[in-house]
Amino acid sequence: MRMKGIRSLREMARMLNVDSRLRRLCLINQNETGYPRTVLSRFTKRVGVEKLRSIIEEKVVSLLKQNRAGEVDAVLDATFIKAWSIRHPLDGRKGYSDKEAKVGRTGRSYDLGYKLHLSIDHERRLPLASLVAPANENEKKHFHTLLESTKNILDQAGARLRSIIADSQYSSEKVREAAPEAVIPYPANQRRGANNLLRVDRKFRTYGPEEQKKQYHKRSAVEAVNSFLKTQFSAAINKVRGLKQVTTYALYSLLSLVLTREAAVKTGRPDKAVSPTYFNT
Repeated sequence: MRMKGIRSLREMARMLNVDSRLRRLCLINQNETGYPRTVLSRFTKRVGVEKLRSIIEEKVVSLLKQNRAGEVDAVLDATFIKAWSIRHPLDGRKGYSDKEAKVGRTGRSYDLGYKLHLSIDHERRLPLASLVAPANENEKKHFHTLLESTKNILDQAGARLRSIIADSQYSSEKVREAAPEAVIPYPANQRRGANNLLRVDRKFRTYGPEEQKKQYHKRSAVEAVNSFLKTQFSAAINKVRGLKQVTTYALYSLLSLVLTREAAVKTGRPDKAVSPTYFNT
């Protein structure tokens, strides 16, 4: 569903009755009917968040080993996922049909939903760690979880974390103490008057030490991945409710990204690592 942009289980069930390629992939014999919507829904619940996460981690570790990743720059960011609900009429800070969804910042405005927090490998653009949280929770709250998960993945792959790159939303003393190698700009309200610090203005112009500026420009990799997830793998299309369900479908989008990378490597076409349509045709 994520690879082909199919938006609902009902549509998927219909496709399994008419698409011969999908029927072969799902081991449906010629005279059999496709899986009904209830079976597809039950399958998603049986797989669950932890199994999906372990599948993604296994694939990522394998790809890192194949690429002989030595030192890795991890880039952190959070992207907004709109909730499939309206705001509660008595409490506009949370959802009505999805009570776990909360109102949080999305760009320059606010909306009801969740945030997908990501840590990616800058060079290979593979997800090293991820989690979904209500949109009102600050990025700093989940930094340490992402950091530990990132280090764990790299340890399994025999790689080393060289630096953490993130925007000013992550700027705090606790974050910098936990990751001395972090490249994070200071916002205007922190350490005013101090010189030789990395800063970014409202027009996204960077100031400070040249080496840190060069490293910080790698942050565009995670924005590209977020855009890729939303445009190619339907991460922005959310027709489920509740934190667990939204997390499941976000992980399906991440798994689709990883499988596209894996297919590109196995077929000897690394140039197609960002082209899921190549493998869908």
